Amino acid sequence: MTIRETLTEASARLSAAGIDTPSLDASLLLAETLGANRTGLILACNEPLSGEGYRRFGQLLDRRLSGEPVAYILGRKEFRGLDFKVSPAVLIPRPDTETLVEAALKTVSDTVLDLCTGSGAVAIALKHERPALAVSASDISPEALEVARQNTVNAEPVTFIESDLFAAFPTLPQGAAPRRFGMIVSNPPYVPSAVIPTLSREVRSEPRLALDGGNDGLDLIRRIISEAREFLVPGGLLLLEADPGQMETIGSILAVQGYTGIQTFRDLSQRSRVIGGRGRE
Repeated sequence: MTIRETLTEASARLSAAGIDTPSLDASLLLAETLGANRTGLILACNEPLSGEGYRRFGQLLDRRLSGEPVAYILGRKEFRGLDFKVSPAVLIPRPDTETLVEAALKTVSDTVLDLCTGSGAVAIALKHERPALAVSASDISPEALEVARQNTVNAEPVTFIESDLFAAFPTLPQGAAPRRFGMIVSNPPYVPSAVIPTLSREVRSEPRLALDGGNDGLDLIRRIISEAREFLVPGGLLLLEADPGQMETIGSILAVQGYTGIQTFRDLSQRSRVIGGRGRE
């Protein structure tokens, strides 16, 4: 069987299983099997696939058919032009989250804290694109932080802290991290608990800790908005990613908590994806 025929067969199986991107997924998995890229597959499309290659590809394909995300199968995901290691311990970086990075880069600041950092994608991307920025990042999950630390290999340094939001910061040794930040960013859990069982198999395979935002999805966001005031410099900026349908409610919470200059930032689909406001001067 040729590479083209193998891809056609695999794409049909993935499509029949309800996979949204069957051709793309088949190409990525076969490229991984052969140690090639998608361009290489196109150039070699009429070449035969060895029996061993077909067997190894079949193993990856079976994992995808079971609902395992391609990023977990490959062990990596691209985000803002950088490759990040990922595992089931972390949320898979998504293009929509680039909106959070872009919103942060529009602000002049010397210190930033990334809460609920997961794979470290946001924190590392910010440090990569603004090397002079002092970046700290925290997560409640030690397994997630281990993945994030692996992603800093050969990258600009980021200070990682195991913490339930801000809980550990008052007890950190002097100099371990700033006591106040010019900017705090976060892509926190914001999916309502009752919605999680209705999500796709792929999303449900990601850590619930990184998805579940409580009854209305805003439990963590309320905490961040309330607690961040003590960790922002006067006039410092708080930026939060959330569902577009939650923006009005989050804006009201920010206003009640005394944040000013509240604004939203749109994602690639022109939906409000990130909201921010400034703490008291």
